[in-house]
Amino acid sequence: MKKSIGIILSVTLLSINYHALAQSYAESALLFGRTQPAGSARILGLGGTQIALGGDYSSALSNPAGLGMYNRSEFTFTPALTFYNTQATLNGSSNEESLSKFNIPGFSLVLNMKRDTDGDFKGGSFGISYSRINDFNNSTIYSGHNTTSSIVDYFMEQANGDNTSQFDQDQYQYNTPTGLAYYNYLIGPSTLLDPPGSETEYFTDAPIESDQHEEITTKGRSYQWNFSYGANYKDLIFFGGGLGITTLHYETQKVYSEAYSSDVINNMQLSEDLNVRGNGVNVTLGAIARPLNFLQVGLSFTSPTYYQLTETYNASMSSSWKNYDYWDGSQNVRLNNESASTDEITSDYSLTTPLKLSAGIALISKYGFISADIERTNPAKSRYSSNVTDVSFSSDNDEIKSLYKAVFNYRIGAELRYNIFRLRGGYNIQSNTFQNSNYSNKIESISGGVGVKLKKFFADFALINRKASNYYSPYTLADGSEPVVSITNKTTTSMITFGFTF
Repeated sequence: MKKSIGIILSVTLLSINYHALAQSYAESALLFGRTQPAGSARILGLGGTQIALGGDYSSALSNPAGLGMYNRSEFTFTPALTFYNTQATLNGSSNEESLSKFNIPGFSLVLNMKRDTDGDFKGGSFGISYSRINDFNNSTIYSGHNTTSSIVDYFMEQANGDNTSQFDQDQYQYNTPTGLAYYNYLIGPSTLLDPPGSETEYFTDAPIESDQHEEITTKGRSYQWNFSYGANYKDLIFFGGGLGITTLHYETQKVYSEAYSSDVINNMQLSEDLNVRGNGVNVTLGAIARPLNFLQVGLSFTSPTYYQLTETYNASMSSSWKNYDYWDGSQNVRLNNESASTDEITSDYSLTTPLKLSAGIALISKYGFISADIERTNPAKSRYSSNVTDVSFSSDNDEIKSLYKAVFNYRIGAELRYNIFRLRGGYNIQSNTFQNSNYSNKIESISGGVGVKLKKFFADFALINRKASNYYSPYTLADGSEPVVSITNKTTTSMITFGFTF
């Protein structure tokens, strides 16, 4: 039995190749596992640098040892407003889409439990934090004229090799876009031709040349609850650990169409809806050392995140024909407005995303500090699995290994202090994860912020500009003639953290 799970179907693809990087299990593994720096406005204003710093609730997520630097308890709350802009280009034609969302990137409670004795162990702090670690909101539209291929070519390639019984109910192609194409008469067995061909080869009456258009809307986010503790030894060594519980919600709606200049057919349209929800768990361990008064170094380890995911998928297709007589083998069928829909498919499976190793350094003075982090992770280690008999993800896991590579991500930030005021800036780069250097999905962020710190209250503001590039195709073909859409995503997030100490 083969998998009939929505991510495979959602963009009518069974795989990624190097020429058209469309969403499949491999890309979803990267999407769900490639988390963004998260935490307070102070930390994100610093470019996300936090491994060697402490005294901020963000440590509960990144390096729990930083909680050991607290000397009093604290509550924080962070609202934010994000602006999204996407530019998509196909065959020289560009489209731009924008939207905005209000969100709550996080809140926290840190309870300080310092010891009153003069011993070496100074006590520590327990932190509970809720942080947004991924943001899936986006809107993309592209259009272009294509003279070399059609999505119908993809349907024929997928159907070739099997007779029409594959489209019967409960068979492999019944609940796929290829099956919808068959029931819309976009493809048919070559036995209907004159002279008749093979029953395992397919033809189409639709032309190759078309105006292609697609609208893609994605929604959702990942949040992580962290329950962490950090301890203080002689104000020189800080160490800690924590449990992370992650929630994931991802939705995508896609409407793809082709319009033809033909005496036979006007257009076709494919609509798809995919919803993925689930929970995951991980652990984080870390340490910070202060060998000199002006120097702090930190190390952090975050285990793989183990997700249990449930997804639902459905699709529909319509086609507008010009009163066309189609021979089905026994009679002529007059085609005008045809349509077909899949059942709603629900699937359960597991995803393990890769571990992270991070190191950081901070140079500190009474006027502020400079801090830098380096993080190593390997997206090629992501793995899918299922407890369902005869459902195998071996080919998808092999694809993940062949597509991605280990990467180092870098962050640097600085803070200037004057009395109660703070001024911050930072830079963050998440490196290209593709083995093929012809494509890049690098993400760069530039950030800045200001803050004010009083005895029992503080407020920090940050502005983060993030830019990412990627490539997308609505379908793939064996000869590599599918369309490739170049996509640039830009987001600007303004956020403010309010904190109260007690």
